[in-house]
Amino acid sequence: MRRTLRVGACQTPELLDDVPAALTLIESFATRPEAAGLDVLLFPECFLQGYLPTPEHLSRTAFDLASPEFATILARLAPIRPTLILGMIERRDGAWFNTAAVIAGGTVLGAYRKTHLIDGERAFTAGTDHPVFDVNGIRFGINICYDTRFPSAAAAVAARGGRVLLVPSQNMLRRPAAERWKPLHNTIRAERARETGMWVISADVTGRRGSERIGYGPTSVISPSGAVVAQVETLTVGMVTAEIPPE
Repeated sequence: MRRTLRVGACQTPELLDDVPAALTLIESFATRPEAAGLDVLLFPECFLQGYLPTPEHLSRTAFDLASPEFATILARLAPIRPTLILGMIERRDGAWFNTAAVIAGGTVLGAYRKTHLIDGERAFTAGTDHPVFDVNGIRFGINICYDTRFPSAAAAVAARGGRVLLVPSQNMLRRPAAERWKPLHNTIRAERARETGMWVISADVTGRRGSERIGYGPTSVISPSGAVVAQVETLTVGMVTAEIPPE
C-alpha cells in the first residue's frame, strides 16, 4: 500500500529575537494530539529568530547552517519525529538569506532561500534555486510568502515533480494593509494551485505587534482545484492538517 503524506501547518504567535521560545513552541506543536502521525510540520517565515528584515536584526541573529551554534539547535530538534520546515534567517558566504530549512532527525536535508524579495527585504540576498524533497514518496517544494505572487516560483517546483507546495509566510502587517490583504492571500495561492495542480499549504503568524500591526494569517490548505479545504481561524494560534494521497 502506498503511503500518504500527512502535513501539519502551524499558525503561531510572532516571536522576535527569542530563539529559546521558538524552540519551545516547535516542541509544543510537535506534541499536540493533532500532530500524532504527521510526516511534515511547517512553520512561518523567519520563525526561528523573528521577521525583522533590518541589517541590525539580521547581523545579530542569523545562523550559518553548518555552525556549532546551529548544531546545538539541531540537537534540540532531533527527537521531533516529523520533518520540519523551519523559517529562519540564514548567514551563508557573507550574505543573509530568508530561508526555509528542511530538518529531519536533527539533520539539515536542504534549504530553500526566498527568490523574490519585497522592497523592505533589501538586506537579504535572493535565492536562485527551487529544490524539491521527497517524504513517503511524495515530492514537495517551498515558496516563501511573496514568492507566491509569481507563477514562475510555483511552476519551478511543479516542473521538478512537486505535488505539494509549502508556503512559510509572515503577514504581521500594518492594519490598513492587513485588512486589504486579508482575503487576497488565499486567492493568490489558489491560483498557483490551479495552475500547477499542486496542493498549497501555508503557515503564518497571528496576533498583534503593538497598536499598529496585526497578523490574521492565513494558515490554510488549498486543494489542486483551488478550494480552501481547511484553515486555522484568524487571530487564533493553532494547527491545520492535510493528508495528501499518492498519485
